[in-house]
Amino acid sequence: MKPPKSSLYQSFSCAITGIINTIKSESSFKIHIAAALLTIAMGLFFRLTANEWLWIVLSIALVMAVELINTSIESLANMVSPEFHPLIKKTKDAAAGAVFIAALFAFISGLIIFIPKLIEAV
Repeated sequence: MKPPKSSLYQSFSCAITGIINTIKSESSFKIHIAAALLTIAMGLFFRLTANEWLWIVLSIALVMAVELINTSIESLANMVSPEFHPLIKKTKDAAAGAVFIAALFAFISGLIIFIPKLIEAV
């Protein structure tokens, strides 16, 4: 007989399952992962400072978290209203807008960090 799973274990298990399912089903999440890996590689190459790494890690975490929330909102909206509904469209558009803002923040943070390093390398 297996010991009962703790609620902490169940929470982590559900969280990891949600991330894995999103990776498998959402092409935009895969693009964010690729961008994150490229950014990490560039950060290692340019030997970022601890402060620069904090901005990079914050940017990556923000984009990934908002994308997961967007995916959950879209999934729930599709279940509640499979047919077109203007309020569902408004909800999905707002969630997509949140991802756009997070991605824009990450992009601008990356430019601020990497442009001077790229200029210095040339």
